[in-house]
Amino acid sequence: MADPKGFMTTPRQDWPRRPVEERVGDWDEVYVPGALLPIVSKQADRCMDCGIPFCHDACPLGNLIPEWNDLVSREDWRAAADRLHATNNFPEFTGRLCPAPCEAGCVLAINQPAVTIKNVECAIADRAWEEGFAQPRPPDRLSGRTVAVIGSGPTGLAAAQQLTRAGHTVAVFEKDDRVGGLMRYGIPEFKMEKRHLERRIEQMRAEGTRFRTSTAVGRDIGAAELRSRYDAVVIATGATAWRELPVPGRELAGIQQAMEYLPLANRVCEGDLEASPMSAAGKHVVIVGGGDTGADCLGTAVREGAASVTQLDIYAQPGAERDEDVEPWPTYPKIYRLSAAHEEARDLETAPAADADARLFAASTLRFTGDADGHVRSLHLTEVDAGRRPLPGTGRELPADLVLLALGFSGPDREDGLIDQLGIGMEPRGTITRDAGFATNAPGVFAAGDAARGQSLIVWAIAEGRAVAAAVDHYLTGSSRLPAPISPYDRPMTV
Repeated sequence: MADPKGFMTTPRQDWPRRPVEERVGDWDEVYVPGALLPIVSKQADRCMDCGIPFCHDACPLGNLIPEWNDLVSREDWRAAADRLHATNNFPEFTGRLCPAPCEAGCVLAINQPAVTIKNVECAIADRAWEEGFAQPRPPDRLSGRTVAVIGSGPTGLAAAQQLTRAGHTVAVFEKDDRVGGLMRYGIPEFKMEKRHLERRIEQMRAEGTRFRTSTAVGRDIGAAELRSRYDAVVIATGATAWRELPVPGRELAGIQQAMEYLPLANRVCEGDLEASPMSAAGKHVVIVGGGDTGADCLGTAVREGAASVTQLDIYAQPGAERDEDVEPWPTYPKIYRLSAAHEEARDLETAPAADADARLFAASTLRFTGDADGHVRSLHLTEVDAGRRPLPGTGRELPADLVLLALGFSGPDREDGLIDQLGIGMEPRGTITRDAGFATNAPGVFAAGDAARGQSLIVWAIAEGRAVAAAVDHYLTGSSRLPAPISPYDRPMTV
């Protein structure tokens, strides 16, 4: 503990964002470049070095947070990078994309603003790359065993890197033309520039991991054939089966799923397209769904030049402070949070009729209406109570030329035939059935990440990848020294 009084003398200071007017004119990350390092050592000093650090339990990776906070406060960046990478393969991803349940579990958060754990993590990861601390770690020798990983999201990449470093020959199969899964085509550039993803992929290639893009297992290559060619298979395809909105008018043109819309904007940033064919430019946009994917659509539509953007959230507006009776510390509370996209929408007044920033809370869609050409032109909604029951006399109509459905995902998409060809058992909720060792009912086939857990956070995805790697290593060799931070049945801390 570098400064025993740091948490009393130093106020919380977050990584500052660029001015709204500046950042909505480009697709670069929203934070001020270089503004984190000057403040991060003092922020790390706020860590109390608790005797029982609940941030460990709040983080499924078991990140050694007090240890690397102390090292950052002393500016020992190499040791901090070693401690960080001991539990997390991709801290620059989580440092930008994770909602930081560790901060909700910070002991300081009982009565003060939590330590900026996420910012410290990001600073360490970026410094590790700048100083050359993130060198490839190829295995000393090969085991002679082969593993196929299906899916290149955070779960698949974490599993592949761990298994490669353990000495197995690993091939990652990705149906898209580039590696990265939803991090590539689902996460907007302004949340994480893809250069961070590219350098990790190059690190993995240097370690020996092989990548097969534009290959949908089950369609481009038979699942049974793939299983026969490899000693083990890991299914890490994610939960990409999106939820629908079965209301009148859903068939109208201009009503799209969020994951039909966001990849096109990312392809523009990749240089594949000059402009998105679903661009929000000049349109009245309504986003149905109040989660992170909806916020990603919001920030994207603002940058594309939408005439207006409104986001509907079926839940009531949460309070600014934790409700200790309902969600006591150290659980992750549902409070009013202002993401970068919501800050932009608020300042630019993209939705003048909204309750706060661009959001309409406690709002449920009743139906869509369109024009003579069959294109959506308006969305009809009603306010709802806590039980999602419509409140009489609260009906409203919003102009809508483009409607984006961001209602979450139910499980893996079965369209490619992978699951059916292998005869894998499924849970009633649409996820893959697996046992305590991440194994499916198909011999030698394992399942991890959102495909088996259900829609979750990136930090849980990486933890799943590390844990399934240990299970596969044990299956192939009879033992494993790889860490297994979670079991398939672990869940986040809740009431």
